[in-house]
Amino acid sequence: MKTSDFDYRLPPKLIAQTPIEPRDASRLLVLHRKDQRIEHRQFRDIAGYLRPGDLLVANQSRVIPARLLGRKRDTGGRVEVLLVRRREPGLWETLAKPGRRVRRGTLLEFGTENGSLHTECKMVERTDAGGWLVRFGDEAALEAIGGVPLPPYIHRPLADPERYQTVYARVKGSVAAPTAGLHFTPALMDDLERMGVQFAFLTLHIGLDTFRPVQVEDPAQHQLHAEFGELSPEAAAAVNAAHARGNRVIAVGTTAVRLLESAADEAGRVGPYAGWTRLFITPGYRFRAVDALITNFHLPRSTLLMLVSAFAGREFVLRAYGEAVAERYRFYSFGDATLIL
Repeated sequence: MKTSDFDYRLPPKLIAQTPIEPRDASRLLVLHRKDQRIEHRQFRDIAGYLRPGDLLVANQSRVIPARLLGRKRDTGGRVEVLLVRRREPGLWETLAKPGRRVRRGTLLEFGTENGSLHTECKMVERTDAGGWLVRFGDEAALEAIGGVPLPPYIHRPLADPERYQTVYARVKGSVAAPTAGLHFTPALMDDLERMGVQFAFLTLHIGLDTFRPVQVEDPAQHQLHAEFGELSPEAAAAVNAAHARGNRVIAVGTTAVRLLESAADEAGRVGPYAGWTRLFITPGYRFRAVDALITNFHLPRSTLLMLVSAFAGREFVLRAYGEAVAERYRFYSFGDATLIL
């Protein structure tokens, strides 16, 4: 298996720059693993593929305002800081741009446009991943000072930051949205619950690896950074109960897949989970907890495309992606969805 096996051609004009309205008006590519069929629908048609007793497991992590625009105290030079992971109160792993203009001990200042809030940080040391470990003076001000960290392939400003949050986002901690969930509306969720479909929620805080293509030709040499997740006893019990009834567990997004599989034993029974996961799913992996998957279209050569290929088969997935390109589906975070059955 080589990283180049997961490459495909995508015209840049198919990368969605803005979210579609309403959320469930996005298109839905349905992949049937059993007979390799592909169907074209809209996301609001998803009820036709679900059954009473099915359990949808979704990631309730909320995107934090992780993009900070500041200035160096000594020169006034502009520096952008992206929060990546909180190590302890006030201490964060970050990425700084331009990173070459800061040194250990550099002080950066940040503030709101009206000057009502401000904070500062000190560059402590380089991280192994090439970022910076920084310490903030007033961490509480970050919520008001920071902005939504949109993916690098989105070049238009977002009019409403809530459109980069799922309607059920509750637990702050991600620097990227669990985008498979962006297609759900409260009305659609209510309709599904009325027909007997159940929901359970877990939390996996998404890091920057979601945008990072695999740079080495051997995926086994790629280091996947750890992400923190929690699966409550109640959610674990709901998963096990669905399986015991003979119903399907349907992951809403690859992040839900990774945490469910991290929490599952060899028999497929999941337990409560609270901790870091580095689970890197590639073809050949035996899925234990997940029966079906809702997900968006993923970047070429990415770990997420490898996960989807492990679930549905590389050849089938790449054929489906080719058909989606031909049919002019919208790709990536604000793009359309797939349902893999």
